[in-house]
Amino acid sequence: MFNFEFDDFEEPANEDRLNDLVASFEQQGTTAYFDSDALEDIATYYFERGRFDSALAAIERMIEMQPYSSDAWLRRGILLNNLNRHEEALEAYEQALSLNPMDAETMVNRGITLDNLGRSEEALAAYEAALEFDALNEEALFNYGVTLERLDRLDEAIAAFERCGEINPQHPEAWYELGYCYDRLGNDEKSIACYDRHIDNDPYSQDAWYNRGIVLNRMARFREAIESYDMAIAIQDDFASAHYNRGNALANLGDLNGAIESYMYVLSLEGGDAATYYNIALAYEELQAYDLAISYFERAIEEDNTYAEAWYGLGCCYDALERFEEALAFFERAVDLNPEVDEFWYAKADCEYNAGRLSQALESYRTVVKVAPENREAWLDYAETLFEAQMLEDALNAYRQALNLQPDSAGAYFQQAKALFALGRSDESIRSLKTAFRLDPRTKEEFQHTYPDLYRDAQVRRLLGLDG
Repeated sequence: MFNFEFDDFEEPANEDRLNDLVASFEQQGTTAYFDSDALEDIATYYFERGRFDSALAAIERMIEMQPYSSDAWLRRGILLNNLNRHEEALEAYEQALSLNPMDAETMVNRGITLDNLGRSEEALAAYEAALEFDALNEEALFNYGVTLERLDRLDEAIAAFERCGEINPQHPEAWYELGYCYDRLGNDEKSIACYDRHIDNDPYSQDAWYNRGIVLNRMARFREAIESYDMAIAIQDDFASAHYNRGNALANLGDLNGAIESYMYVLSLEGGDAATYYNIALAYEELQAYDLAISYFERAIEEDNTYAEAWYGLGCCYDALERFEEALAFFERAVDLNPEVDEFWYAKADCEYNAGRLSQALESYRTVVKVAPENREAWLDYAETLFEAQMLEDALNAYRQALNLQPDSAGAYFQQAKALFALGRSDESIRSLKTAFRLDPRTKEEFQHTYPDLYRDAQVRRLLGLDG
């Protein structure tokens, strides 16, 4: 963008002169004469302080004096863009280009305004026009990349940002945006490398440290992620998202008390928040501090009573306390809110089984395997419950489904043998047991306790090779 900065007023005497000039402009308004240099300095003073309306007044006075100054029209466009008066800004840029058709800087700023208006393709054309006149224009390349990134054309955006970084390795934002693009593409190593380049140029960029932490956490490099979050927090102590994600990384490391401390700090910064309460509850649940976990799950639900995971968490706590009827009420609420989550149905089924509600447990297990047909453990539990309900053929079919999903499961072959024996299919049962023993010799030790009658049968022991 056009450089509004000035270098003539760094000395105290010059600063005093500028202050006097601005004071005179404010007091005398349109009645006093100011030359174009003075008006430029006054506009810059206001621009640097974010007083865009005042800066615009000075620039418009300048345009009255120099209506054919392309720089003045460019400045007017920049100020109007900052005031969100984008259509007027475009008119100012058009005027600037009519006076200086080959000014790449005006083309770049025009592109920025077009992008602000959501006219992305026109913005890209403006940047391309600027690059035709100045192929090394880093701001044209950078903003070209930003627009491409917003359009999810990430590979093209990366090419633009990389070219920008080649032209100016100290560019303040190109490496950050590259890190973000690679992050979105799941190229974690390159993302980290680019965030590191940005941090080399700007070590106090809390957002870069924070995003770096997110990528490291995704890579399961939790300690490094925590170090990145710590740097972001050192730069900005009230960076709530950094505290929150630091808590997640600590939880992933198993430091649940540290995680709780981080989440509590988030609450002190932002007040009650359902997701934060939920994460605190999860940590307490894992610590088996069920009463505390319950209280925080309840707080999460007070913030958002449609929070299905929190209802599920309550159910898990009450289930762990063997308060099955209460647990069931919460699991039922969770599945009502989100019936497509197999984990909710699975917990409900297990709880119903523990509560002695066999028929309801069967219905819930049936739903689990319908929602998640690849869930081998659910098929096994479903099969066991069917067996207990004397639904032997259905149980055998469920065991087969589990074995289709994991053909080398010794436990499934071992359990399947029960159904085969109960159906009078002794030869198949012996084969199933032999397969179990071959896959895992430890199942031989279970045989005596699980099948005591068969173990006493000498012929069965001989067939299974247990007497050798």
